[in-house]
Amino acid sequence: MEFLKELQEVLPSDRLSTNETVLVQHSKDESHHRPASPHVVAFPLNTIEISQIMKIATKHKIPVVPFGVGSSLEGHVIPYDGGITMDFSLMDQVLEVRENDFLVKVQPGVTRSKLNKELKKFGLFFPVDPGADATLGGMAATNASGTTSVRYGIMRDQIRDLEVVLADGTIINTGNLASKSSSGYHLNSLFVGSEGTLGIFTELTLRVYGIPERMTAARAVFATTEEAVQAVVSILQAGIPIARCEFVDARSIKQVNIFSHTTYPEYPTLFLEFHGNEAGLTHDIEFTKDILQDQGCKEFIFETDSKAVHQLWEARHNLAYAFLHGFPSLNMMITDVCLPLSELAGAIMDARKAIEKTGLDGAILGHVGDGNFHTLLMLDQSNPDHVEKAEQYNEHIVQYALARGGTCTGEHGVGIGKKKYQKLEHGDSLQVMTGIKKLLDPHCLLNPDKIINRY
Repeated sequence: MEFLKELQEVLPSDRLSTNETVLVQHSKDESHHRPASPHVVAFPLNTIEISQIMKIATKHKIPVVPFGVGSSLEGHVIPYDGGITMDFSLMDQVLEVRENDFLVKVQPGVTRSKLNKELKKFGLFFPVDPGADATLGGMAATNASGTTSVRYGIMRDQIRDLEVVLADGTIINTGNLASKSSSGYHLNSLFVGSEGTLGIFTELTLRVYGIPERMTAARAVFATTEEAVQAVVSILQAGIPIARCEFVDARSIKQVNIFSHTTYPEYPTLFLEFHGNEAGLTHDIEFTKDILQDQGCKEFIFETDSKAVHQLWEARHNLAYAFLHGFPSLNMMITDVCLPLSELAGAIMDARKAIEKTGLDGAILGHVGDGNFHTLLMLDQSNPDHVEKAEQYNEHIVQYALARGGTCTGEHGVGIGKKKYQKLEHGDSLQVMTGIKKLLDPHCLLNPDKIINRY
């Protein structure tokens, strides 16, 4: 292959691999979608190398797929057309901390945990927490959010500037260091969530925050899902600045107890976390207690011990692994939707009924403070009946969400799994998106067939 010879002139042999094991490692993510291997995996060190790789790819019409740690859930990084997978594991430097501006500049391969370890030296932290220790480049590519979005916002809210390499190798910046601007189109918002289909992120300038004086967590147990979700609405209406607000259904709690050796009551439960100073938190906590009692809360337990707080959130983040560990012979399908808060309780209850209708085992959890919930189903992918039921279930909850003003995905992204719902959700706006894709990537080389159909 001619393009391989030209790549070897840009990257040394130890950063360009056709090893079968390496190719297989880059053939999949954590989703249930069919794997496919690239022809070669490139490990660039800087923006100039990425620009050169893109020029070669454009010359030979070779597809390029960006790859962080492969934690995506909708097949985003699977290279179905082969070509070049661009692995950012060597571009993992925190380039600059501007503590007085509450900004940090990073390379795309920096993981969330690595960033927060560095920021802690300055009394700062980065809040977006999708659960997995994903790379910041990947999180920006999918517009990740997670458990803290109810307080701090989603990934798009944290992006101040991106350095991006376009399909033809051109290098651009999408923003600046200012906290606001009325100048030009908002390119940050265009590229964040584009899943590698419009350009390759090479540097990210992110907003960061001061570490709160105090953090405390709690569990609130309810008899019904409806009571739990209405309690969340009441907390938000009261203006309580809650940092995390996670719903975990009774089936999930049962699996948590098995896997994490906890003894949580097996009812619909809210996992809550509060950030602030001592005086403010005392008031917020007491106010929250009163609201929860009014909403029929069965049990309200504060975790004041740091070990207990860590165990609570570890149990929440490890929920998917709890099911995988509990059913080692089965596969997992994880999907998400997002709805207006007023529609959330109905959507979750409908999703639970739909799971039971499939006859498959599954659970519901989510970031109910912003209307986003996830479902997971355990299935045997070699069983066509299981696969069909899972696909019908996914279709059902998406249709329910879209019919009520929601979206087919709140944070997992589109990838290959949710692409078929784009026309239904966006209507004629999808033509505008396709036009932007064609303008920036006329040969459809950047992560082809993700979000937008090939052209």
